[in-house]
Amino acid sequence: MADIRKDQERDELHRAIWAIADGLRGSVDGWDFKSYVLGMMFYRYISENLTNYINEGEIEAGNEGFDYALLSDEDAEQAREDMVKTKGFFILPSELFCNLRKKAAGDENLNMTLETIFKNIEDSAKGSESEDNFAGLFDDIDVNSNKLGATVAKRNANLVKLIEGVADMKLGNYKENSIDAFGDAYEYLMGMYASNAGKSGGEFFTPQEVSELLTRIAVVGKTEVNKVYDPACGSGSLLLKAAKILGKDKVRQGFFGQEINLTTYNLCRINMFLHDIDYDKFDIAHEDTLMNPQHWDDEPFEVIVSNPPYSIKWAGDSNPLLIPVLINDPRFSPAGVLAPKSKADLAFIMHSLAWLATNGTAAIVCFPGIMYRGGAEKKIRQYLIDNNFIDCIIQLPSNLFFGTSIATCIMVLKRSKADNSTLFIDASNECVKVTNNNKLTDGPDGNIEHIVNAFIARADKKHFARCVPYEEIVKQDYNLSVSSYVEQEDTREEIDIVKLNAEIEEIVAREQVLRSEIAKIIAELEG
Repeated sequence: MADIRKDQERDELHRAIWAIADGLRGSVDGWDFKSYVLGMMFYRYISENLTNYINEGEIEAGNEGFDYALLSDEDAEQAREDMVKTKGFFILPSELFCNLRKKAAGDENLNMTLETIFKNIEDSAKGSESEDNFAGLFDDIDVNSNKLGATVAKRNANLVKLIEGVADMKLGNYKENSIDAFGDAYEYLMGMYASNAGKSGGEFFTPQEVSELLTRIAVVGKTEVNKVYDPACGSGSLLLKAAKILGKDKVRQGFFGQEINLTTYNLCRINMFLHDIDYDKFDIAHEDTLMNPQHWDDEPFEVIVSNPPYSIKWAGDSNPLLIPVLINDPRFSPAGVLAPKSKADLAFIMHSLAWLATNGTAAIVCFPGIMYRGGAEKKIRQYLIDNNFIDCIIQLPSNLFFGTSIATCIMVLKRSKADNSTLFIDASNECVKVTNNNKLTDGPDGNIEHIVNAFIARADKKHFARCVPYEEIVKQDYNLSVSSYVEQEDTREEIDIVKLNAEIEEIVAREQVLRSEIAKIIAELEG
């Protein structure tokens, strides 16, 4: 029943987004369209969030029928200070999404009106603890851009279409939705404009099913944690999945992440707000995680979940001046070598391990190549295995992620393990085909459940899972490819040799009889 509801909500959301796209076809480039839709969705949500919060408080106080949206700006001002302290921002009634919508079609200066509203929302947080969380949130929604139209009138006409489209989305109470509506909208929009995906670098979305698997593995055995961290957090889907699985109140000190791409960084912060994560419960930083990490004062983290960019370039050993700095960095120095300059995957692994709590778990999506390549990567794998930090390697199916068809892996790290074996799980066939992509199924007997149960059980299962002792990995020269330890099932048809030989003998005998008969016929003809 839950899956049916999910599908219905998702289909409805996709239809609504497509309707907006169709209405703006030829006017707004797809990639830019994404930012406008998501930004306007955020404006709607943040307006409804504040309105609902104030209305609920007034109704509880006995003020039945109160509606903040109908209040005058003058009367509303008295709530500003309290709302900024509580919610981190403030919006005047006249500047709420619902009230803007009413006047949008007749506003000849709609672009300026929106620009003022967005600035006022950001400015409402200035000088408060939430200032950093709101600064620049609307930067990707340029209401004066020629991309919206060559003239003010055309820009405003498209803005009206956008506002009406977002207003018509039947999303109800986002906290009660079975899907991550905002995240799902992001994923869908990425898919709509596949040819441009990632043109500004790093703007990829971890499918919700993969987020579910990754997070469930990272929180096994935990009912509450101190902090959740993602060193390459993107739009924040993994952080939010942890909030959903554990309950945001069970993450005592909040959610931490770092993202190098500005657009995605803004989206992540927006996404946090939209999922009712208070400004004082998250800290998202905009910087290069490997070169300039921003959360030294916040580590260690009990849960780390991440899908870092695959084999991205980094400084590594490319700059002689930086090598002494990086090799002495407490995150990288234990391994004695740096990840190759063209492949930063293991740099993210070492960074995550360094910031992992003693009782913590890190689950990180990896490019398969790091499991078997030689050189510096082998030396880092040796360090990880010799020190018993790798708990599990999971081979995932191919074609799970938007933008790549490769079969990725999950590396699970722990600082405190019960034994010195490593669990290998071959989940390469745990999926269903959906159009051109593969998908992990949810539910009691779904792919995600199979993988998580195997991770928990830590028991050998033919063709699927195997616990491998340290000594065997050493003999394999620290190769961590799942296929080296879990024998794949032979799906070829089994042939009965005895039966086959009997059939061949019968064919040969028949052939001999046939030859004899032909010889007789030829002899008769020759007469």
